[in-house]
Amino acid sequence: MPEETVWRTMLFDFYGELLTPKQREYFDLHYNADLSLAEIAESTGTSRQAVWDIIRRAEATLRETEEKTGLVRRYGAQRETLASMEQSLRRLESLTQDEANTLVRALARQVQELKG
Repeated sequence: MPEETVWRTMLFDFYGELLTPKQREYFDLHYNADLSLAEIAESTGTSRQAVWDIIRRAEATLRETEEKTGLVRRYGAQRETLASMEQSLRRLESLTQDEANTLVRALARQVQELKG
């Protein structure tokens, strides 16, 4: 799993539209614009505790959605597989014909796995 800040950003990118406008705004201001709870509260005319509660509920919604769908996790796994495949393709140039054939078959299996 990526670092927590990156994970939150990915969750927001994938599922942010499922949040209420206020949840989306506060979450974005706090985690992406790096504003403190006090700064958000002051700019929106609400209490620091209310801001925290809204952000906490938003994050819970994002995490619950990921638990149910697994889209971010699958996206990350696909990216890792593609990076590995890219590295393997670069190795092809320096291999013998038999080694290259073996690697091509392995890459074809990885493509099939990605296709599902």
